Amino acid sequence: MAESTVYRNALEPGGTLNEYLLKSVLGTGGFGITYLAWDGNLEKPVAIKEYLPGDLALRALDGSVVPVSSDHRNDYQWGLDRFIQEARTLARFSHPHIVRVNRYFELNGTGYMVMDYEEGESLHARLKRAPLPAEDEVRGLLLPLLDGLSAVHAANFLHRDIKPANIFIRGDGRPVLLDFGAARATGGATRSLTAVLTPGYAPLEQYSPDGKQGPWSDIYALAGVLFRMVTDRNPPDAVARLQLDTVPAALQAARGRYSATLLQAIGRGLAVNAGSRPQSVAGWRGLLEGAPMPGQAGTAPNSGATPAAARTVALNSAAGSTATTRTVVSAPDHSESWRRLAWAVFWLVAAIVAVSWYVKRKPEPPPAPAVAAPSAKRAPVQVEVVETPALAVLPAAPAIAAPAADVVVVKPVEPSKGRVAERVADEFRGADRDGDGYLVPAEVEGRFPFIAKEFAKVDRDGDRRISFDEFAELRRQQFERRPLSR
Repeated sequence: MAESTVYRNALEPGGTLNEYLLKSVLGTGGFGITYLAWDGNLEKPVAIKEYLPGDLALRALDGSVVPVSSDHRNDYQWGLDRFIQEARTLARFSHPHIVRVNRYFELNGTGYMVMDYEEGESLHARLKRAPLPAEDEVRGLLLPLLDGLSAVHAANFLHRDIKPANIFIRGDGRPVLLDFGAARATGGATRSLTAVLTPGYAPLEQYSPDGKQGPWSDIYALAGVLFRMVTDRNPPDAVARLQLDTVPAALQAARGRYSATLLQAIGRGLAVNAGSRPQSVAGWRGLLEGAPMPGQAGTAPNSGATPAAARTVALNSAAGSTATTRTVVSAPDHSESWRRLAWAVFWLVAAIVAVSWYVKRKPEPPPAPAVAAPSAKRAPVQVEVVETPALAVLPAAPAIAAPAADVVVVKPVEPSKGRVAERVADEFRGADRDGDGYLVPAEVEGRFPFIAKEFAKVDRDGDRRISFDEFAELRRQQFERRPLSR
């Protein structure tokens, strides 16, 4: 029999919160715990969300929530104020596709939201059970979510953590957007409050506290959800895409099963450069319906391509201390007629050069008698293999024969940092089965025996979870052959 999940920081089932009887834990996240409870007054089930940020607070013996230290008191209170703001904002919405908050109260030194509870499953669970849904089903889920997200943006509010685990599908098939917890984490004093993101679904601007976020940021995340639906894989991390962007190839492979219009809209929504994405839900909806992007009429439907010839992106490094500037070059689209014209010009020039050489060449003198001489070995030709990201697709020039050589030496080159970063991100996403952006012991056991054995050392902040940054630091230490230490 499989063991039931134990939530050590959660309130015990059977306890009460005012008139609500706690039944079980529905789930946990970076900022709190959600319970299934029974409303004794209305006699119906409800969902109650408790503010308990694992990095800042813990459960005391009397059931109250307290900051982990006096140094964290101000950050904890700031987050609690944002939690109250989130509850009040959501309570203003009466939209069928946004989670409804019916009540808010404070108790145990923290805050609680009371929400409607409905039967169903998360999109994350649905895609595991039934991957690669038909396009009609994809659009049937997406369009109601766009209506809800548009209402959120109209209230000058952003979600900032859209992912399959935060999209709930009711029993009748209607979707609802859950967990606006990350929306309050914009401008806090600590990294624990500002760096709320899920690798693969978070846009590049969300990695930096100074990144300008807006509706285009939520569009990136929702486009990532669509990418997951049509490819059966999580989207690659935004930072890794600066070195090697695999999104266009993955969307190209989905052609045939899904329409070019849908795949083009996903690619536009997942543009790394925020300025290349649709800037509003209405603009993105137009792309999904086949309308050209404003200011980009006539652009070829190349999923994930950006109209700029080059873009320079400044982002914080993984340590958060220094800024790294990377330049990514994208080839502009060429129509078939231009390709043909370019090739025609190439062959015309080649023919003129060949004729000119033939006419002007001098008669060759008769060959000199062969003179025996000691054979001299020709120096080997050294070929250096250099890895470069395949970002621009250009017509291949005719092959030119290389001089013959006795030996060809191939110089191996270490894998690029971008390739390593992508592999680390893929390892993390593959182990993160619930898609919450953290690894718990059950997720690393069997898959990463060394991590399971040294879990406490890898878990540097002691929250019993391994974040992506902690996982990446472990891989960096292993790559540099340094001993693991706290």
